[in-house]
Amino acid sequence: MFRGKDTYVKNSRISLLVTPLVLVLGSAVAWAGSQGGVAVAGIPVFALVVGLMFLIQIIVFIPAFFMQSERFYDLTGSLTYTSMTLFAAALASPLDARTTLLTALVIVWAARLGTFLFRRVMNRGKDGRFDDIKPSFVKFLNVWTLQGLWLTLTAGAALAAITSTNRVEVDGFLVGGMIVWLFGFTIEVVADLQKGRFRADPANKGRFIHTGLWSYSRHPNYFGEITLWLGVALIAAPALQGWQLVTLISPVFVFLLITQVSGIPMLEKYADKTWGGQEDYEAYKTRTSILVPLPPKK
Repeated sequence: MFRGKDTYVKNSRISLLVTPLVLVLGSAVAWAGSQGGVAVAGIPVFALVVGLMFLIQIIVFIPAFFMQSERFYDLTGSLTYTSMTLFAAALASPLDARTTLLTALVIVWAARLGTFLFRRVMNRGKDGRFDDIKPSFVKFLNVWTLQGLWLTLTAGAALAAITSTNRVEVDGFLVGGMIVWLFGFTIEVVADLQKGRFRADPANKGRFIHTGLWSYSRHPNYFGEITLWLGVALIAAPALQGWQLVTLISPVFVFLLITQVSGIPMLEKYADKTWGGQEDYEAYKTRTSILVPLPPKK
């Protein structure tokens, strides 16, 4: 009992440090991404956009906490991506082919995923990930500020390129990055559609999906997500200079977040708890790649 209490106190203290550390890290990225970028009234546009992204999350957190609702969490992230990318593009105009393409790709991705996640949480009535977090002001605030950091690090390379003073003509990085993005985006969309249709069929209630792309990967949508951000980084890379290159951490961050933190580990744990021990599920796990779509093992 006392060990559990000590753990609770320790976790509470750690929770108090999350938001300050996140804000410090966000500030560091804002500084790095602003080097060699355009400024308005002496304020670097990249840093301004990062600051606004965090501010939006904190503003929306306030009513969300009092309402004890997480329904607008994903939608807020999507709208922040869209509005801040457009804001950055407007302040950094005139744009060239690279920055116009990056603006369009981020907006298309954010609009599609945000709409998908919002519809999902509205249909379900809630997002179970937040059940133990919402009652705590500090912990709930942490997830909102973490979303600000997620926005900053994920879109960092695109935003840094859009606001960079270095304009580069169409090259192999742009063409190759576009192909990689289209490949990843297609896989993510198809995987989400397949899973949505599977769950909509009453005959599949309580079952796990193992058809379509899901027969080649247990998490094909996440593979698509990682791949498309790699494509964005490839497109953005030639326009970045000096400390702006730090923002190329974007696809690495997405990969680590999905594979080590909030994506695959959580879903694998849920799946093992729900279907673990069932012969068909254990066979599916054994023969199917966890992330990269590969032919099933014999």
